[in-house]
Amino acid sequence: MDSLDLIKTFREVAQQGSFSRAAAKLGMSKATVSKYIAELEERFGVRLLNRSTRSVSLTDAGALLLERSTPFMEMVELTQSELQERASQPAGRLKISALHGMGQGDLPNLLAEFMGHYPEVNISLHLTRRSLGLVDEGIDVALRLGPIEDQNLIVRRLVQVNLVLCAAPLYWRTHGMPSTPADLAGHVALTASNAGLNPQWRFEENGRAIDVPVKSRMDATEGGPLVQVALQGFGMVYLPALVVQPHIDRGELEPALEPYVRKDMWLYAAYLQRRHNSAALRALLDFLETRIGQRARQLSRPAPV
Repeated sequence: MDSLDLIKTFREVAQQGSFSRAAAKLGMSKATVSKYIAELEERFGVRLLNRSTRSVSLTDAGALLLERSTPFMEMVELTQSELQERASQPAGRLKISALHGMGQGDLPNLLAEFMGHYPEVNISLHLTRRSLGLVDEGIDVALRLGPIEDQNLIVRRLVQVNLVLCAAPLYWRTHGMPSTPADLAGHVALTASNAGLNPQWRFEENGRAIDVPVKSRMDATEGGPLVQVALQGFGMVYLPALVVQPHIDRGELEPALEPYVRKDMWLYAAYLQRRHNSAALRALLDFLETRIGQRARQLSRPAPV
């Protein structure tokens, strides 16, 4: 039996001065209460209660246990109350990890808006270029681009991420615009550093994935520098539309191979468990899914003429 239950039973007997009254108060049988007290005495190796046919009184050891256990039980009851409140009312601190580049986008504004809705929730945001271990790092939720292969994580799709292969008009005039992914063999790419020494870009044709090796002239840990180099005509980039769309709208970059870009990229919220998540985490997931979806739809609307 759990020590907490044993001590709780002992305290009720001590306060009631009776096994029968304690049993009635706890909703237990008198025999079970006696068994719990005997087990507690066995664990401590000392008698805690003096028993007679008419009454129950504390021994010196029992009086010490009653005194010392009072602040502990008060702390347990207070903690239990706060935990139950957090299960129903969003409160407490959430640790969120996200890709480093997301710190330059809408994420900070979204988190500020979320905190405005839930003033009892605090945020710890970890921006990183690597995938943090949710258990080892104590992360509540990770915002990741996927697909995600980790079977130990629960993933929730937030919004589909549209990719765009594009380059400056000067680059296309010099090298020619590709008609199929296979044509990229003769082109210059600007790639993400995590793609390694032999980068590949994935496309789709008739629902089938196609991995195309590309020759990287430059790689970077962030998309921003790659876009700046692409704007000067030094190569192609294959990045989320949100990163390059303003340059496309101004005619600074021109997309290619639009029918072939991959369709399986999503922004995911990844977390460890589906059950017993805090109200704060549930509220954050619902908020991000709603607001990110709304912003994506707004950005996809054609500009008014």
